[in-house]
Amino acid sequence: MIESYLKAGKIVSKVRREASRIIRDGLPIIELVDYVESRIMEEGGRPAFPCNVSVNEVTAHYTSPPGDDSMIRDGDLVKLDLGAHVDGFIADTAITVPVGDVDDKCHEMMDAAREALENAISTIRDGVEVGELGRVIEETIQSHGMNPVSNLTGHSMDRWILHSGLSIPNINERNTHQLEEGDVLAIEPFATDGVGLVTDMPQTYIFRFLRERPLRLVHARRVLGKIKEEYHALPFAQRWLEEYFDAKRLNASMRMLIQSRAIYPYHVLREKSGAMVAQWEHTVIVEEDGCTVITE
Repeated sequence: MIESYLKAGKIVSKVRREASRIIRDGLPIIELVDYVESRIMEEGGRPAFPCNVSVNEVTAHYTSPPGDDSMIRDGDLVKLDLGAHVDGFIADTAITVPVGDVDDKCHEMMDAAREALENAISTIRDGVEVGELGRVIEETIQSHGMNPVSNLTGHSMDRWILHSGLSIPNINERNTHQLEEGDVLAIEPFATDGVGLVTDMPQTYIFRFLRERPLRLVHARRVLGKIKEEYHALPFAQRWLEEYFDAKRLNASMRMLIQSRAIYPYHVLREKSGAMVAQWEHTVIVEEDGCTVITE
């Protein structure tokens, strides 16, 4: 198990470094997404979720839909969030990349998120209360004159489960749950000069299997079976399924699967006041006197 986590961590660390170097003005987002997901597989892993490329006020859950024509532009603040699994054991990491000329405020925002992550990691050990991590993250971000995004959190992970039940807050809140040796955690502070809240956008490009349901359409049953077989309970993108199914029929089946609550749609999230957001993330394994960062 530990070997699989470490391998997944090495894969995403390598791909994150490579991908951050190709982010530039004029790069189609779908090219970046395809690059990340392909490189994860070339390195011997599988994507644990669709590569997220969230730009400026878009904060999370944006991955390219089929035929995406959006591009990265000079002045953008690009959050690259990627994950890999090895036999279901997941490593999750994120970085923020400025494109061309961004103002000093954006650099301060990036420093706030990165330093908050470092300070939180230095706090982690067996027995530490979860609320203490939120306090450290919030105080660090506020020391830079920024706000944490209060309604996004880090999370625990388990085999085949990206969010396994434990939330790691980015604000100071009373949570006396104690970390235990062996816990696998994704710590991901978000910093902004906005109000520090995210809200749903209409778009949904990422989904997750929920349950078997009685379905009228044979095609929808086939799609659901493929989702369960290929992705288990991990998030997936509709564009991944176009390898197996005709796009028009797939659209109809996906609508039915969402309506029947067989799959869960993740809405793209944006900062409520339209402000820029920076994100940094590592995956750690809790130890008696500290933690191992597997995504450095």
